[in-house]
Amino acid sequence: MARIAIISGSPSASSRLEGVLDFIQQAIVQAGLDVEWIQVRNLAPEDLVYSRFDSLAIVEANRVIAEADAVVVASPIYKASYTGVLKTFLDLIPQKGLEGKVVLPLAIGGTIAHLLAIDHAFKPVLSALGAHHILPGAFVLDTQVQRLEDGSFLLNDEIGHRLTQVAETFIQEVSWRAERNKLSSLSQGIALT
Repeated sequence: MARIAIISGSPSASSRLEGVLDFIQQAIVQAGLDVEWIQVRNLAPEDLVYSRFDSLAIVEANRVIAEADAVVVASPIYKASYTGVLKTFLDLIPQKGLEGKVVLPLAIGGTIAHLLAIDHAFKPVLSALGAHHILPGAFVLDTQVQRLEDGSFLLNDEIGHRLTQVAETFIQEVSWRAERNKLSSLSQGIALT
């Protein structure tokens, strides 16, 4: 079974980004895939700021990424880029930590002016971490996600439809790669006997 790591770069537990990620997680789980979360805001600030690669929490987060077949990387957009807390964590991922993984970038922002943040901010750093298969992802306006009184979130129809398509594409890519790797392993096993 394929494993997915979801990295939330939001500094706030009440961020509308969490509503977007919950939606994506539900689609992934319904497809029968495993999900593990890395909430960067829950990592010790000292570990992030002082680049403590040997911190148990950082080692564990990097294990989650290393064992994942695919990674969702998500952040609110502040001043045309992902959050600083996400950047400090990305700096602690090994140089080729995303190599061979399907990567889905997601962003949420207050204005359409940040629409290209995925292409101009996310993709260069993801590529620097070895990611070669970066999906187009999705940019969501925060007005498309409503925070309800009970703390849950409601996505408007347009973004719900678009995120459904994004999730389906992501799941298909992950499933296809997992099947390909399985067949490759089987053929190598047969060749060795």
